[in-house]
Amino acid sequence: MNDAVATAILGDAVLDPREVARQFPVLEQSVHGKPLAYLDNAATTQTPAAVLDAMRRFEQHDRANIHRGVHTLSQRATDAFEAARATVKRLVGADGRHELIFTSGTTDALNLLAQGMVLAPEGEPLLRAGDEIIVSGLEHHANLIPWQQAARRAGASLRILKPDAEGRIHVQDLRALLSNHTRVLAITQCANATGYCPPLRELLAVAADAGAITVIDAAQSVGHGQLDVAALGCDFAAFSAHKMYGPMGTGALVGRRDLLERLAPLRFGGDMVDTVSFEEATFADLPARLEGGTPNVGGIVGMAAAARYVADLNAHGLSAHLAALRAHGVEGLRQIPGLRILNPDAAEAEAIISFVSDNVHPHDIGTLLDEAGVAVRTGHHCAQPLMRHLGIVATTRASFAAYNTHQQVDQLIAGVASAIKFFQ
Repeated sequence: MNDAVATAILGDAVLDPREVARQFPVLEQSVHGKPLAYLDNAATTQTPAAVLDAMRRFEQHDRANIHRGVHTLSQRATDAFEAARATVKRLVGADGRHELIFTSGTTDALNLLAQGMVLAPEGEPLLRAGDEIIVSGLEHHANLIPWQQAARRAGASLRILKPDAEGRIHVQDLRALLSNHTRVLAITQCANATGYCPPLRELLAVAADAGAITVIDAAQSVGHGQLDVAALGCDFAAFSAHKMYGPMGTGALVGRRDLLERLAPLRFGGDMVDTVSFEEATFADLPARLEGGTPNVGGIVGMAAAARYVADLNAHGLSAHLAALRAHGVEGLRQIPGLRILNPDAAEAEAIISFVSDNVHPHDIGTLLDEAGVAVRTGHHCAQPLMRHLGIVATTRASFAAYNTHQQVDQLIAGVASAIKFFQ
């Protein structure tokens, strides 16, 4: 399928990936003498000129510390920081019930949440001895290890909502795990290792009915404009800017204000306090209470620019474009003998294709793809328990973004076929 055909199929509102790609300076280069087909977007998306320009403008004209100065630059920086918070909240569907805490990324956000639930700044902690935490078997390590540690520290129990042999989660299995002691359900919106999207609305509703606090790892979905915390009804969601065309080292935890107020701060110091004496301190109101220290203000300005960029992509058919790329890739890779695609069903998938060969190791496929100019990710994708559950050591993973074209999908398919043929 060429891009002209794809445009005709998807309609007049579809974005033009070639025009989008021109906005990303890094994509103009060649790799090993071949045009770069960057298909590692589930790990990190590239950053467009609009985001780079927003960060550069801040650093060149408004750079100052926030919330602390009366001078003009400090006030402008503070205004930019808080405007960024409002912008990102709009992208993820946060309303008056929610607050957004800036973090260094999804991992930082989930650690802030899990460890903050164990500690009690005042009153009872959110997570106590005897409670049960349910984590799905799909998770990136960042949505598993913090809960392992929180369970140990709180004296709680960790229970796993295991997928079936194909890597799918079933609502009836969650119902069987829930009890009067269930305190947390933590689950991904899209499994980064397979691209599988669990039936999230049903799972969240069932858990909420049982009185559980619901937590979403939205790292793989936020860049596709798929996170709407108010519509989903989740209590918390964590995500990163670098997976939504923004800078590395920035992210957010968005959650219900009444629950965020019960989290213990993990970083103590400047800007998160109200009053301090030599003997004690009282903490500031949200969101400052959970944002101790000088934040990456320039990066957060870039994150807001990325949020606006994603919103614009959504208005021009991003979802349809990504679905078409994935369908094209699945169709072509299926024709290669000895290749198995994890979660090929498009109805349950995001813009990820993860696959294994019967005879060729993913690292070898990835190396030869790199020589062909195709950047993919190989390995266990920080999901070792899921890989073991599926009986797989590692996979090759291609993941798509707005700037990818059907020509690049063909480049991937040809490169995989050539790699397998080479080793056979």
